[in-house]
Amino acid sequence: MPLSPLELTRAQILAFRRRVGALDERLPPGARSLRKAAWAGLQDSMPRAALLSIHARVDGAHPASWEDPALVQVWGPRFSVFVVPARDHAIFTLARLPDDERGRQRADELAARMHAYLAGRRLTDRELGRGIGVGNRMRYATATGTVLIRWEGARAPVVWTVPRPDIDPFEARRELARRYLHVYGPTTPDAFATWAGVGAAEAGATFDSLKGSLTPVSTPIGGAWILSRDEAVLREPPGAPATARLLPSGDSYWLMQGADRELLVPHAAQRASLWTPRVWPGAVLVSGEIAGTWRRVQAKLSIEPWRKLTRAERDAVEVEAQSLPLPDVAGRLAVTWD
Repeated sequence: MPLSPLELTRAQILAFRRRVGALDERLPPGARSLRKAAWAGLQDSMPRAALLSIHARVDGAHPASWEDPALVQVWGPRFSVFVVPARDHAIFTLARLPDDERGRQRADELAARMHAYLAGRRLTDRELGRGIGVGNRMRYATATGTVLIRWEGARAPVVWTVPRPDIDPFEARRELARRYLHVYGPTTPDAFATWAGVGAAEAGATFDSLKGSLTPVSTPIGGAWILSRDEAVLREPPGAPATARLLPSGDSYWLMQGADRELLVPHAAQRASLWTPRVWPGAVLVSGEIAGTWRRVQAKLSIEPWRKLTRAERDAVEVEAQSLPLPDVAGRLAVTWD
């Protein structure tokens, strides 16, 4: 008879995600830690969100950490702006090259037009778009692995091209799925398809190709998969969580959809205040649980807790707030509690 799936509790899953996401204890400074922090990419659609995600995971983060040579920006999963490891950018771009011939031809033709017009230059997407007569559609070219960007938030992104990575698109997608399983697991092919912005059939085929290295598990929200090599870590007793972290909008710890949101935040009203219809706030992580939201306007940071925090917890949150490496703030933040 086949063995029953490994049964995992909510506490085990969240402890695992915090541990592999370096949220319980920051990593030491350095390029290796930056690559680990960005292992599954750091969404940067809100200006400098990736920097704050780095700060939550790597000791000594500063306002220019997102510009470290170990990292680059791409139009990554779902064509959102991501900061990813420079040596691995193909995993977040070429992995999403469509399987159908028409989709591949569209991406290849756009990439060729962009490369020819740029001719080694770096131009804003607006300048490039005017030059080749294409608007946001140019983002489809990122799936060739030949397009990099630099986006500072206030200005149009700068675009340039690089040689096509020497990796098969399906192998890149397999590695992207492994990274997603490691950082977001336990998970499913459908969740991967939504996160990566690939088709359900493509995601299913990718997971099928990995079955020999995956283990089925049972979770409070249903059946899922983990990387087999992660089972030992999932079985470990949870370590002591960090007292406080301020996670930015779209941070990988809570970039979830569907039932995964219910697992992370069981209360519906709290989910509604975190995953809002428009611009998401940041998440306040206190002793291993999301305990509220935060927003910042210039040098003013407001916190809306979901429960009564102890004096020590409030102090820890405020210390964390004052340590944020904000390039546009000189001096101390004014922290308010709503």
